[in-house]
Amino acid sequence: MRQRPIPGTSGHVRTMSLLGEPVLHSPCREVTEFGPALDRLVEDMFATMYAAQGVGLAANQIGVDQRVFVYDCPDDEDVRHLGHVVNPRLVEADGIELRGPEGCLSLPGLEAGTVRHDRAVVEGFTKDGAPVRIEGTGFFARCLQHECDHLDGTVYADRVTGLRARKLQRQIRRAPWSA
Repeated sequence: MRQRPIPGTSGHVRTMSLLGEPVLHSPCREVTEFGPALDRLVEDMFATMYAAQGVGLAANQIGVDQRVFVYDCPDDEDVRHLGHVVNPRLVEADGIELRGPEGCLSLPGLEAGTVRHDRAVVEGFTKDGAPVRIEGTGFFARCLQHECDHLDGTVYADRVTGLRARKLQRQIRRAPWSA
């Protein structure tokens, strides 16, 4: 996937938090102040996500303990979904459960079959404090669930089970970034 800049964005690429860093393994704090600092965070998150060629990024993936995520993700019909959510809540995850390949910018180079619902609804706020409701299906639903998990201190590797989990754990131990 190629880098997709957002017009008018002046964000800076930040360092990615990797599996094992404490910020990825505990629930993030609610955002209580909306303003310039939150605007900069969202811009930096987009810049970082694009530089890493991702489709979603949670704030804790760049070391920030706040409930914010950004996305630029297609659904299964190749419709592009672009935005951000502050203080998101996964209010619905339903439909068929599908096992599909899932990766993560905080586990670079790895992927594993992970079970997710094929429909998800997230509610929260924009960086300006306006209420927002996002509905996704297919791959976009997977993205929404994945990013909400991050903000709850869960990485997709925590959801992988059985032989896939053992294989993924071996890959993690061998990864050049693994501590």
